[in-house]
Amino acid sequence: MTMIDITTSFCGIELPNPFILASGPPTSDGRKIIKAFENGWGGAIVKTLKPDHLEVVDVGPRFAVLKSKKGEIIGFQNIELVSTRSLDVWLEEIKEIKKYYPAHVLIGSIMADVKKGSWQDMAYKVQKAGVDAIELNFSCPHGMPEKGVGAAIGQNADLTEEITRWVKEAVDVPVIVKLTPNVTDITEIAKAALKGGADAISAINTVQCLIGIDLDTLEPLPSVDGYSTFGGYSGIAIKPIGLRAVAQIAKTVSVPILATGGVSKWEDAVEYLLVGACVVQVCTQVMLEGYGIIRSFIDGLKRFLMDKDMQSVRELIGLSLGKLKSHSELSLKSKKPYIRKQLCKSCLKCMKISHEVGCGAIKLNELDGLEIDYSHCDGCSLCAHVCPYEAISMSEAVYSL
Repeated sequence: MTMIDITTSFCGIELPNPFILASGPPTSDGRKIIKAFENGWGGAIVKTLKPDHLEVVDVGPRFAVLKSKKGEIIGFQNIELVSTRSLDVWLEEIKEIKKYYPAHVLIGSIMADVKKGSWQDMAYKVQKAGVDAIELNFSCPHGMPEKGVGAAIGQNADLTEEITRWVKEAVDVPVIVKLTPNVTDITEIAKAALKGGADAISAINTVQCLIGIDLDTLEPLPSVDGYSTFGGYSGIAIKPIGLRAVAQIAKTVSVPILATGGVSKWEDAVEYLLVGACVVQVCTQVMLEGYGIIRSFIDGLKRFLMDKDMQSVRELIGLSLGKLKSHSELSLKSKKPYIRKQLCKSCLKCMKISHEVGCGAIKLNELDGLEIDYSHCDGCSLCAHVCPYEAISMSEAVYSL
């Protein structure tokens, strides 16, 4: 049997698989990171470290969720801040982790006030403790921007470039800049980071949000003694935003990309690889299911590569980028829907939607059931998406089965 190679690399750093833990609650202390490595994760980015003089205090509750009609958590808001633990404690734990897991990739995420000395001191100490690379958190959307850091830096191209350059002057390990999606054009910030000397890009951090209002109490969520604040949105719902950002960066600049945002299963990770990422990070889904999900990620990736007759995960990287074009370059030859009669249950939902908000092309024939009047159909595909039985498909062929 052909061996499937799922190893990957960035900036000369080798990983046993492309799956690492993003900076966050699952990497908030050394014990958790070791647990993750024992389960098979290829690497981890520690929960963001800060100088001890930059005080932060977490509130509770600090999480809220958005659920689908079936009860599945599809969106997750947090108002948690960076690590509240002292830098010295972290430095000792980093040494301990690398002592027992020298082959696993450990990345130090750091944040500091906008002073050259603060960033350089943090970076130097974290490098000395033994991390393989340093990630600059320019992207936390809540709490930290009030202090002039986090997304307040990542929304400013000049600051992004300047602080990246400061850190590059202080360390020898690769420097990764983590970008915020809460900007007008993420590629401009990516270019600023590279101008400052960044070796890689991490994208994206959470999307600023207000997840909801409790209609009983009229309090915004998560409610902290009756009040709340705008937070960071993650989970399944933000994957399209993350994919767009990673693809835009990959099409604009040549740089290793460590993708994150809405990865809940191996298929999501493969999509990120296809649009240019070489490493994929996971956080929220680990918070919901635990570290053990890595096994399904690895198994699924291997099966996918075998099905595609590929020997290495590296063959996937950027494979779909060439299929992303400007709107004006897209074909004007429309595909049309066809109804697979053997799957249709005659619920009439497609016909209702077609007549109320579509082209009105779906009609009910008393003898043959539902049929499509192609003289009215413009191929929008809405009927295929609303069908609860997947009985409608899009094809260049114009007929009903």
